[in-house]
Amino acid sequence: MGTLTVTDNTLHLTLSTLEKIGALHGDVEVPLSSIRAVVVCPDGLSAPRGMRAPGLGVPGWRKLGTWRSRGRREFVDVRRGQPAVRVELAGQSFAALVVGVDDPQALARRLGGLSG
Repeated sequence: MGTLTVTDNTLHLTLSTLEKIGALHGDVEVPLSSIRAVVVCPDGLSAPRGMRAPGLGVPGWRKLGTWRSRGRREFVDVRRGQPAVRVELAGQSFAALVVGVDDPQALARRLGGLSG
């Protein structure tokens, strides 16, 4: 599972080597100033919007990579049984990051907002 780290100015999503292969993407970094909203999603697997392209999807178990819908791209790293956060972004290559975390409320508070 990817690891989210918050520094003074940046949100980092660090992926393992196998996750990078499955996602067909490297680590993701976004400036904190680009975060528009943070939403807690109790069921991480149901949080992504759109279709997988490219990435890894194992029905009922794991979603990893880019999910696309009309005019929108999300980077997704979620698994069964874990809540997630949806971090809505502005001015970035991804419109949102959807990432499974053990304590989504704490992360949402740290990022400055709690919705959902």
